[in-house]
Amino acid sequence: MNKDLTPRETGPFSYCLQHVDAGCGARRGIFSTPHGAVQMPAFMPVGTQATVKGLEVAQLRATGAEMILGNTYHLALRPGEDAIAALGGLHRFMGWTGPILTDSGGFQLFSLAHRVKITEQEAVFQSHIDGRLMAISPERAVAIQEALGSDVAMVLDHVIELPNDAEAVRDAAERTDQTLFAIVQGGLDTKLRADSARRLREMDFAGYAIGGLSVGESQEEMLRTIEAVVPELPADRPRYLMGVGRPEDLLESIGRGVDMFDCVMPTRNGRNAMAFTDLGPIRLRNLKFERDDRPIEAGCPCAACRRSRGYIRHLFMAREMLGPILLTIHNLTYYQRLMADAREAIEADRFEEFKLGKLRGWTGGEDTSPAEA
Repeated sequence: MNKDLTPRETGPFSYCLQHVDAGCGARRGIFSTPHGAVQMPAFMPVGTQATVKGLEVAQLRATGAEMILGNTYHLALRPGEDAIAALGGLHRFMGWTGPILTDSGGFQLFSLAHRVKITEQEAVFQSHIDGRLMAISPERAVAIQEALGSDVAMVLDHVIELPNDAEAVRDAAERTDQTLFAIVQGGLDTKLRADSARRLREMDFAGYAIGGLSVGESQEEMLRTIEAVVPELPADRPRYLMGVGRPEDLLESIGRGVDMFDCVMPTRNGRNAMAFTDLGPIRLRNLKFERDDRPIEAGCPCAACRRSRGYIRHLFMAREMLGPILLTIHNLTYYQRLMADAREAIEADRFEEFKLGKLRGWTGGEDTSPAEA
């Protein structure tokens, strides 16, 4: 461990950078919050509406998850932050005792762009639930998150589609509010991104997010953006890449100094019969798995891997709800195992070797190993 790296105190929170891999920028750290510590690098399952779809909190905890994500936009619409506050706050409401980060809803405003009008003061939009006209300002986004009682709140940022014209990118970067965990914007313009990061760094936030990615750009463009931003961020604060992503994207980003991630991919793909493995994803609706008696992945401790591939395929073909539940459990467990193994590799200064080994396994794109006789 790097003994000269001391915790950064930020009120009831602290971030301790324990070690940086000798061969790259991969970081091993611990982020402490009032609801517990988070080992980093970390992946946060997405619980948009105060639930990770299909899982009870005990099942979620069993995957290895320590911190989860909720969404301000969705929870403000239904059931409303006042109802959640009256029921004891988001932790008590959903029964999750660990740390929670709430996204401000900027991405949801982006995804509903045909219904949104954005000014310097607020975003005015129609509810996708009942058509009500609503408004969220940067101050309102913070107030909602305060009522929810999450551990980490995100600023209300302006997300745009990529690629986009230079004027739209600059406008979005200038409009992003600054409070709590800051969000670096700037599209794919590396100069604009670096400038945004420098200005936010001067404001001394508890953590820094890289937003506005995973919205249509290539992996190469995403990594180039990360490389422009990370050197401008303080080393003693968490670095969060929002909405990313694929296992290969996580490892490439960790190697460039990113600490935190969230994405719906493991849960959404699990609900659609796709499982992640070290040999690539497998699509369990395929007929070849009908009589396959192997687990999804040997050595995986999750509940799904105590059944056979053939059984899980049967559940999906019969439209039994247990199928999506089991594959959600498996995929989240896979992501948490990937993070745990990455942390161990960083501590041993062998992260690049670890990353390359995983990438070789995933190169084929799908597990094509034959069923055992």
